[in-house]
Amino acid sequence: MNPRPTIAAYGTVDGQLVIGGMTLERLATRVGSTPFFAYDRGLLTTRVEQLRSAIPAPIHLSYAVKANPMPAVVQHLAGLVDSMDVASTGEMATVLDTVMPAGRVSFAGPGKTEAEIEMAVAAGVTIVMESVTEAERIMKTAERLGICPAVAVRVNPDFHVKGSGMRMGGGPQQFGIDVEQVPDVLARLVAAEVNVVGFHVFAGSQNLDAEVLGEAQRRTVDLILALAGRLPTPIRYVNLGGGFGIPYFERDIPLDLNAVGTNLADLMADRIVPNLPEARVVIELGRYIVGECGIYVTRVVDRKRSRGRDYLVVDGGMHHQLAASGNLGQVIRRNYPMAVGNRMNEATDGTVTVVGRLCTPLDLLGDQVELPNAGIGDLIVLFQAGAYGLTASPTAFLGHPRPAEVLV
Repeated sequence: MNPRPTIAAYGTVDGQLVIGGMTLERLATRVGSTPFFAYDRGLLTTRVEQLRSAIPAPIHLSYAVKANPMPAVVQHLAGLVDSMDVASTGEMATVLDTVMPAGRVSFAGPGKTEAEIEMAVAAGVTIVMESVTEAERIMKTAERLGICPAVAVRVNPDFHVKGSGMRMGGGPQQFGIDVEQVPDVLARLVAAEVNVVGFHVFAGSQNLDAEVLGEAQRRTVDLILALAGRLPTPIRYVNLGGGFGIPYFERDIPLDLNAVGTNLADLMADRIVPNLPEARVVIELGRYIVGECGIYVTRVVDRKRSRGRDYLVVDGGMHHQLAASGNLGQVIRRNYPMAVGNRMNEATDGTVTVVGRLCTPLDLLGDQVELPNAGIGDLIVLFQAGAYGLTASPTAFLGHPRPAEVLV
């Protein structure tokens, strides 16, 4: 099973895209303005169910809130996943307003300040420690507040994951503590009676190769097993990271989720359960859960022709969807899936370039895209917009209004 919500997953009625059971033009009227992001709660639920069916039951599913921190999305997922990971106190506040218990929340990311660590300790979340400085701050805060926090050590491994969209482990990194430094750090934490519950290793993101992911998971487990003996108490928390990718472009082959699940089942049976019987094992996913479950909708405000090329100028742009413009990690820019959402039953009618209203040539949403004959007033839809969209974009650039977000 290779779940891949595409244009077809949303369905159409009378030539209009349908999301969350509502036609696109009706939804645009409900929202009241364009552009906007829309997330389909049914697709979110289905994606979690697909993960549950593929990943062995003992493994806990954690949602990485940074992928999409919209409160309604977080609220919905809080009832579906086992835990959540946050990367700021703002995200932490959003999660703590849901049904998710504080003990099932982890707080990761480099550069945590004393004030942020204090808030996390007081809240009772698990702090994912990224440096020696953070270790010192955690120890001081615990002593000052008289609270013994749960701490997981993020380890920067001595390997990296091939084919990842972003490499977040191996070599020099701002993330985590180099594996060769971990034993000394653990000794200091143990001496200070800090409650070290386990380890977090995340080597890379956006990977579509199940075998590469499997190798990374196997090496991660071996690394954690080698460190386990450095603690006087059994390991209770093992975060294997995530890195599951989604297909954005025409030639992308969806991740073989069943193959990933089989590898994890083998790891649980052969290595983790026999050696770490008390550990809560976590797979942490953000993009894979929400990415394919959202769209970005923007309206055509002008159509023009310049020296043989047709342009659609829309009321949105890179200030809302930086990734789709190619300015968030793409080495060679490629087009996200795109459609004219109110002309879904019409054939393509040549190529157009879709641009926003910003005063920069970087404001490009679709370069020479084959679309139906669209004009002023039509609705352009960008797919794969559920993750790293609005909050990963420069919304203040040129002062245009912030787009709405809806969960339908």
